Amino acid sequence: MERHETECHDPLTGVCNAKAALQQLGEWQTGADPGQVAPIHAMLLSLKRFSAVNLAYGEVAGDRALVEVAGRIAAFARAEFGHEWLVARVTGSTFLIAAMEAASRERWQWLAEELALDIARPLASIEAPAPVRLWPRMALLRAVAGESPERMVTRLGEALESGRHNPGKRFCWVDGTRSLPGRSAHELEADLIGALGRDEISIVYQPQFCSRTGAMVGAEALARWEHPTLGRIGPSAMLAIAERADHIGQLSRHIVRKALLGAREWPPHLNISLNVTSADLATSDFATVLADTASEAGIAPERVILEITEQALVIELDRSAQRLQELADRGMQIVLDDFGAGFCNFRYLTMLPLTGLKLDRSMIENLAEDTRDLAVLRGIVAMARALDLYVVAEGVENPAQKLIVSAEGCVKWQGFLGARPMTASELASFSGG
Repeated sequence: MERHETECHDPLTGVCNAKAALQQLGEWQTGADPGQVAPIHAMLLSLKRFSAVNLAYGEVAGDRALVEVAGRIAAFARAEFGHEWLVARVTGSTFLIAAMEAASRERWQWLAEELALDIARPLASIEAPAPVRLWPRMALLRAVAGESPERMVTRLGEALESGRHNPGKRFCWVDGTRSLPGRSAHELEADLIGALGRDEISIVYQPQFCSRTGAMVGAEALARWEHPTLGRIGPSAMLAIAERADHIGQLSRHIVRKALLGAREWPPHLNISLNVTSADLATSDFATVLADTASEAGIAPERVILEITEQALVIELDRSAQRLQELADRGMQIVLDDFGAGFCNFRYLTMLPLTGLKLDRSMIENLAEDTRDLAVLRGIVAMARALDLYVVAEGVENPAQKLIVSAEGCVKWQGFLGARPMTASELASFSGG
């Protein structure tokens, strides 16, 4: 299952290739202030015993697994890092993740640990009697003065290789040490519970725009947590912490309630998009609670758009379909999020009461340069029309991308070209409300 190949992207997974990653690292270094070291942090990730997957299920299944893992890494990076980051497939089952942002040593290892947990979830792309999981090993690095991009990657590789002799050591730094004392898993769980009690989880909204008129038509609600020592923690890592603490239901309801109440003063023509988790779909009264909260905020059900990823649908699809139908029966819209990222099970398109597809940003970023990406977009839009679904383009960052998605039939678009995520009050001013 090959994807497009461009000068900068890996032909299978669609993430950057090694050459493009080295070039980006060099540009970050060149852009640093004179006498300053660019705040580059990097991690090299290798999937343990990946060859066994190829042997057991075949190379086609192995390729699907790599595509799914690459999609998970890219989604994690989007949620946890700032604007400047990269994900690259270096070789076979080895990936490079890097970010151009200041971070403590503790935070970078914590991010690696959270990413490892995300990758180790059962693979949706391989059907087997028992869940198939991949366990990564990771080497971590903070850039130092005078070090070339090639040397960074070499040192990461050397550290990763040295870890093979210590099977119990899943994370190592290039200097051979572990992280400084930080927050244990139990402490993080307690921190999150305390943050919920103190109402420290904030909500920001990223506007969405009508492709035909250019008018703002709604916004996606995104949760943020500014941890006092680890810094910003995005929604995916936050939910992972909550799940381990058995507080994911409490966190999800807190986010939904705060997001809806924050949108209560919006003009009535604006919709609000909320992300739905597997824990939400496992809760029997989720539809009732969500409808009651929307009513309390004065938001009609028709203005509520629920975005759900394939990751939330992997387990108990029939039950998920039933829960989503309850929400659709109340008038809410259901959108399949991150469409095109990694493995895609087309059964979802017929089993779920969907109203739309939201394209993953990886489907958008090369539209202006690669005719095959454009052909894929046209195929998805045609399929969506046949199923009476609308299409939303996410990750639109330049005018050329906006022009293409509008011309090809994407009803709405979202991305930094239009606006970055903002607070409720900022959005009210932005929308003219």
